[in-house]
Amino acid sequence: MDAVHPRVLGYLGRALSLELSAVQQYMTHATLAQTWGDPATSDRFRHETVEEMQHAERIVQRMIALGAAPAASQLRAVAHARDLLGLLRLNGILENELIHHYAEAVRFCLLIGDGENESFFRALWQEEQQHGEDLAVWVASLTAKAPSLQRAVF
Repeated sequence: MDAVHPRVLGYLGRALSLELSAVQQYMTHATLAQTWGDPATSDRFRHETVEEMQHAERIVQRMIALGAAPAASQLRAVAHARDLLGLLRLNGILENELIHHYAEAVRFCLLIGDGENESFFRALWQEEQQHGEDLAVWVASLTAKAPSLQRAVF
């Protein structure tokens, strides 16, 4: 195995931190939606939690395969809002950060000619883009109903 560029390891570590932050946020939002009496939304957030956890697992597997010890450097505090629309917008911000991070990692891997890691990051980038698009559709579907979505702050 060729030595992996240290910056690639940095992208992996940052990705792990972001994915685990997303897990924590979606899990919290699932519980919050449940307390609001919205089991369908809670289930949808739980599904997102699992998807982000699977991304984190793939990153851990990749880091181990490259001979690096996986370590998330910093989890973000969970972002919260007064209503579902606010939660979704905050989730969109986190998804956009993941999308931009993976796009940057893809560009760097292309620059250094690291096709294997480029493919790894590209797959995650595409999946996060889909998450972002799904969130945008969900937000658009709720925008007209926004006044009826008010909830208590925790």
